[in-house]
Amino acid sequence: MLNESQVEAGKEIQQRTGKTFYFATRLLPQRVRHATYVLYAFFRVADEVVDAEVTAPPAQQRERLEQLRAEALGERETDDTVLSAFAELRSRYDIDPEDVNVFIDAMESDIEKDRYRTYEELETYMDGSASAVGRMMTAVMQPDDPAAALPHATALGQAFQMSNFLRDVGEDVVERDRVYLPEETLARHGVETEQILNREFDEHVAAAMRDELRRTEALYRDGVAGIEYLPEDCQFPVLLAAVLYADHHRSIRNLDYDTLSTTPELGTARKVALLAKTAAYWAVWRDPVAVFKAVSVVPYHDEEELEADFGPGSTPTTKPQNRGRLSGWLRSLPLWGSD
Repeated sequence: MLNESQVEAGKEIQQRTGKTFYFATRLLPQRVRHATYVLYAFFRVADEVVDAEVTAPPAQQRERLEQLRAEALGERETDDTVLSAFAELRSRYDIDPEDVNVFIDAMESDIEKDRYRTYEELETYMDGSASAVGRMMTAVMQPDDPAAALPHATALGQAFQMSNFLRDVGEDVVERDRVYLPEETLARHGVETEQILNREFDEHVAAAMRDELRRTEALYRDGVAGIEYLPEDCQFPVLLAAVLYADHHRSIRNLDYDTLSTTPELGTARKVALLAKTAAYWAVWRDPVAVFKAVSVVPYHDEEELEADFGPGSTPTTKPQNRGRLSGWLRSLPLWGSD
């Protein structure tokens, strides 16, 4: 059983470093929410080892990551609140040790690798840095049919990370000298990696960004299709997280794909508006794919089908009794209250 200090330590880290994910996490049932704080804190502790490259040499970073690996797998005693809590969770929920290993391996690869030749190469990295995260989250949620849920959790984890990569192109160059856009995508549009490093935006960079945005949106469609396999009390929070992360694509398009000079942000007012809109559709439909189609900026190729199923404009009719139920439900969400 996680104690209060373990939960609070994880919550503080997520609240400080993962504001969008924290916003959605607050809607999870307590049994999953507290575990998610701990999972996220572990991910950030490992990530910050790599981001300490200015102050720590590579050998020291690797040594620390190997220490984290051993502590997370319960192979080494630790007095660190985050690591002891994660080791407890891993054992309780039977989190696959291989997911822990591929996650740490991905963090280690970040120490020296800062370019990706192909998308397949980037995808291998994301299997550890993002997909493994989605699989660990799924283990904590304990779906009835994990085999059905896991492939979609893998896709959704990659979608979230790709949205972050596309949002943070310039920031990753300035702060970490890293380029996550695959070199083959850049080359297809006549862009050299050096151009990204120099933060020289033009229509060719925009075209490369468009390609990767489309690829990422296919991952969202795949990931959201599996939300139905999650426990009912987890479906809406995961759906909302998908809506929020995908909304970065709206900002990217509004900037004409120039995230070399600007890093778009998702403000609190926008998050609350998306929460209200997603909740309104969810109260009527209770269908993750239909709601995501209606609320998110991710395009689907069967909009005619959506309109046929749910009416012109794909707008649900909220009857007075449903509005009252929705209003009460929104007030009950633990977004700002204590745990």
